[in-house]
Amino acid sequence: MKLPSALAIALLLAAVAPQAQAHHSFGVFNTAKTVTLQGTVYRFQWTNPHSWLWLSVAQTAGPPKIWGIETGSPTMLLRRGLERETFQPGDKVSVDIHPLRDGRSGGNFIRATFPDGHSVAVIVQKEK
Repeated sequence: MKLPSALAIALLLAAVAPQAQAHHSFGVFNTAKTVTLQGTVYRFQWTNPHSWLWLSVAQTAGPPKIWGIETGSPTMLLRRGLERETFQPGDKVSVDIHPLRDGRSGGNFIRATFPDGHSVAVIVQKEK
């Protein structure tokens, strides 16, 4: 193989490797279980490759617990009707998630319902 061809292949592989490594499996989430959190929006990060909803959830004892809830990419969220301004700090919401398998305070976003009754969803759940 000629040097320019080998160099071109090496550069192509180097460019693709970070993208492949950045994508992860959803195996860390327990998709057989749905948890509903009642809380207050702490922060909404509109970022690639995944946006994050940070939710403050009151505990029966002690300070509120901050939950990190992974959502989709901004492009995917826009296709489903969510926008950068959908969640504002201080908003009260009920959020359905698939929780992390290891029990930490986090999960994969399914749907959020606001006090006025409207909801936004990323994952469409099948009827049981």
